[in-house]
Amino acid sequence: MPNRRSFLAYSLGLGSMVFSPMQTSANAPLPLRTRLIPADQRPLPILGLGTWARFADDGPTRQVLGAFVGAGGRLIDSSPMYGDAEVAVGTLVSDLKPSEPLFTATKVWTTGREPGRRQIDTSIARMGHVDLLQIHNLLDWKTHIETLRALQSEGRIRYVGLTHYQDSAHAELERLITRLKPEFIQVNLSIADRHAETRLLPMAADAGVAVLINRPFEEGALFESVRGLNVPDAAKELGLTSWAQVFLAFVMAHPAVTCVLAATKQPHHLEDNLQAARLPALTSRQREQLRTLWTSATDASV
Repeated sequence: MPNRRSFLAYSLGLGSMVFSPMQTSANAPLPLRTRLIPADQRPLPILGLGTWARFADDGPTRQVLGAFVGAGGRLIDSSPMYGDAEVAVGTLVSDLKPSEPLFTATKVWTTGREPGRRQIDTSIARMGHVDLLQIHNLLDWKTHIETLRALQSEGRIRYVGLTHYQDSAHAELERLITRLKPEFIQVNLSIADRHAETRLLPMAADAGVAVLINRPFEEGALFESVRGLNVPDAAKELGLTSWAQVFLAFVMAHPAVTCVLAATKQPHHLEDNLQAARLPALTSRQREQLRTLWTSATDASV
């Protein structure tokens, strides 16, 4: 397991690359950038597909999932609380028959050992297989962690994770990283909300814990903040041609971030998101420049 210094050096090494519009061939786009899962050094594309309030077994979703997998995307994150999303994931992935197994993640979101085990068994049956099983919003974590470690020992899941979507839970996550030693955490981070950067993300890097990021667009609030505003030329010089790419690139540039989850049912939005994952990581200076550009643009529009 790499220490934080080597992990950051690897990640920041990617960030020192200069943007180039070159492609892998005359017509093929660049592959998605990857980060290593600290626990076992497996590469994972830095853009994942979220399923909150978006995923259903319908035409647009099939098109989005097909394009995501075709572009090299692997991680799909779901939860029992996301309506029929787990069922749709299992059905669509089965129909799609990807050449390589996808990285599927879901969560346990109930109280009690037996209800938790039944929910987990249902989720695995729905999705076909689950690589990462997470305790959703830390609900009844003392009970579920034993179940998840047992499933991991049995080989039914590969990784155990903890999630929360609120800044107020970050201190508890810090404590549980030390106590439970999960392979993954999933937390919120955006260009507007940087609370996780203060202590949680550095701690995760030190502990060799992979980090999934949710809410990179603040559930759409960031797009409202730039409605009617053009992407600054300085961002375009970095290869970022939309605000979505600006917001994703900012989050992806943090060296502790393993994968950013973005949900969409619109194929053109997916392609926009994928482009952010194809570009080289920003340097720390470029990352701060993006936030300055965003704050300046929004302040000027008030």
